[in-house]
Amino acid sequence: MSETLEGQRTIIGLGLLLAVLVLGYGAVVSETVLGVDATTAAMWVLAGTFAVSSIVHAWIGQYGFALGHAGGAFGWGAVLLGSSAAEVGIGLILLVLSGVYLALVGRRGARTDAAST
Repeated sequence: MSETLEGQRTIIGLGLLLAVLVLGYGAVVSETVLGVDATTAAMWVLAGTFAVSSIVHAWIGQYGFALGHAGGAFGWGAVLLGSSAAEVGIGLILLVLSGVYLALVGRRGARTDAAST
């Protein structure tokens, strides 16, 4: 699991760094990035980060983590594409539930690893 954790940290770290750089660009250089509001672009970067993490976890057979990250990606997408308060609310609920699920799956994995050593 430690190799997977390192890969996940790298994906999330790079995604977060890119999102911060997009926000910084929006604050310093131009309010838009390729015609899109910098904040919105940064949120799409985070959605993409969750999607990539989900694909990598599915690829290596960790379907619990893949499901949690896919839920996060869909949640961000619903928030960003939502045209009503209900749609955005569903996205936010999906984000929270995915986060709780990932925390529980991660904690269970950590306990399993600790018990096997």
